[in-house]
Amino acid sequence: MLAVAGIDLFYGASQALRHIELTAKKGKVTCVMGRNGVGKTSLLRAIVGQQAVRSGRVLWEGEDITGLPSYERAARGIAFVPQGREIFPLLTVEENLHTGFAALPRGLRYVPDEVYGLFPVLRDMLGRRGGDLSGGQQQQLAIARALVTRPRLLVLDEPTEGIQPSIIKDIERVIRLLAGRGDMAILLVEQYFDFARGLADTFAVMDRGEVVLAGTGETMVEDDVRRYLTV
Repeated sequence: MLAVAGIDLFYGASQALRHIELTAKKGKVTCVMGRNGVGKTSLLRAIVGQQAVRSGRVLWEGEDITGLPSYERAARGIAFVPQGREIFPLLTVEENLHTGFAALPRGLRYVPDEVYGLFPVLRDMLGRRGGDLSGGQQQQLAIARALVTRPRLLVLDEPTEGIQPSIIKDIERVIRLLAGRGDMAILLVEQYFDFARGLADTFAVMDRGEVVLAGTGETMVEDDVRRYLTV
């Protein structure tokens, strides 16, 4: 289980996160929601080790990983799909997938067949450059690259942003399948409530660097959530 315990994060003198509490359990989808600029991406960056926190702790599988760099967190089974995908446009699809090997011991440096089962279009595009793919295909590649690392925590930052509806359905299907296996915790930032409502087991709604609403899908009131999503 992931447990974020009272973290504060600053950029210079500006405080981006204020005493954030959050959990994400294996077999469950946890969704962080909120307007642009409220600290959602900063929270994910703190969890995966890309941004240091001022105070508080990040616990993963019972271990305090607050001080660990991102590559050590990756080696402990934490994978991050950033906003904007950040694939390598001049590398082929196959080469992009192989960049996930860095976090793996030598004996696991291969692409599991499951990855192609989840995203069959990628098998047909292994020789194509990443920059030649559509936005939706690039998003599938970014998620597949994360899955190459055999994560036990998958962190996704707005995986539906700018994606065509058919691929959004594919991504929803994949997230649901991965959570259903029961051996992976999934944490995602999402702005579209309709997408999140169909997937999330638990919600955390942020405003101005704080979690202002939290609960299960059954207890969240849609109007209360949407109040923090509209400009």
